Amino acid sequence: MSRMVFCVKYQEELEGVDIPPMPGKKGEYIFNNISKKAWSEWQTKQTMLINEKHLNMIDPNSRSYLAEQMDNFLSNKDTDIVEGYTPPKT
Repeated sequence: MSRMVFCVKYQEELEGVDIPPMPGKKGEYIFNNISKKAWSEWQTKQTMLINEKHLNMIDPNSRSYLAEQMDNFLSNKDTDIVEGYTPPKT
């Protein structure tokens, strides 16, 4: 049986991630409050941001920027747009 969480992003009960995706308080927060669906969508957006913005994940400024974008994405705040990307029509 899947572990269910009340997803902050979607404001509904959804399947949770299997394990905390990162160490510390932030990982525990995601584990307890973010759905597997929302986390998967963030991972896709994160990859696009890293590629489009040419982020160097060794650079503390790049990591800080990405952490801010993640927080915004998961709490339904505005995030930077990936230029040249058109979302698929549903």
